[in-house]
Amino acid sequence: MRHTEGFHGRRMRGGFFGPGFPFGGAEFGGPGGFGPGGPGGPFRGQRRGGRGSRLNVRPAVLALLLERPMHGYEIIQELDSRTNGIWRPSPGSVYPTLQLLEDEGLIEAEAEGGRKSYHLTDAGRAEAETAAQNPPWASIGDDTMNQVQDFRDAAVGIMGALRQVGFNGTPEQRQKALEVLNETKRKLYAILADAE
Repeated sequence: MRHTEGFHGRRMRGGFFGPGFPFGGAEFGGPGGFGPGGPGGPFRGQRRGGRGSRLNVRPAVLALLLERPMHGYEIIQELDSRTNGIWRPSPGSVYPTLQLLEDEGLIEAEAEGGRKSYHLTDAGRAEAETAAQNPPWASIGDDTMNQVQDFRDAAVGIMGALRQVGFNGTPEQRQKALEVLNETKRKLYAILADAE
């Protein structure tokens, strides 16, 4: 039945909501994603103390490379870890940034175990030191971290209830659950519309 499809195992990679839930697996501010800085992201454009520019990959990369050489995937993992999963830049933003920085002579690449490891050049150190004074991940405050965990906890509870209705409910109960979900979705979008 079409309206019960969602209850029976149509899982997204990384779980029912996909990797990086509650704010999606897309990068912070990434195109098409429900990241905090993306279209529809509840924290889009926000910085500590008010609105500002979206988190920027360039200073993040430079600040990390000031600490030690890293390869591209390691940079992605490090940013994911430092923001408790809130900001995980996509390879499509990290690797072009690395290439640009290399073209500008700010970093150099060395082959290491079949992949490139990047380190700062003397020319790149000054910009990296400036970036490290206020790295992009520092703009994500404790309140946001806590709110993300609250979203995750709520989502886990909701999915548990949906599984129970999906597997044990009658067709009528599943239909009522679907109506609740659709109404909840409408109300969530209404919250965003009010914010605009």
